[in-house]
Amino acid sequence: MSKICEICGKKPMFGNNVSHAHNITKRRFVPNLQKVRAIVDGTPKRVTVCTSCLRAGKVTKNVQKRKPANPPA
Repeated sequence: MSKICEICGKKPMFGNNVSHAHNITKRRFVPNLQKVRAIVDGTPKRVTVCTSCLRAGKVTKNVQKRKPANPPA
């Protein structure tokens, strides 16, 4: 599975870890991706979306209506 947001295309970036002694090692910044059931072209579909797109409202989540656990008698 690739670490790419299906809405904005955000993907991993590369940089350096820098210690207090200024030792430098390579590191990878990965986006915070979530699997969400969203409505795409009018049908519910599971998409991988970054949290910044979820908070910005770029995704319409699929809300499922559930039956009550114990219906009143």
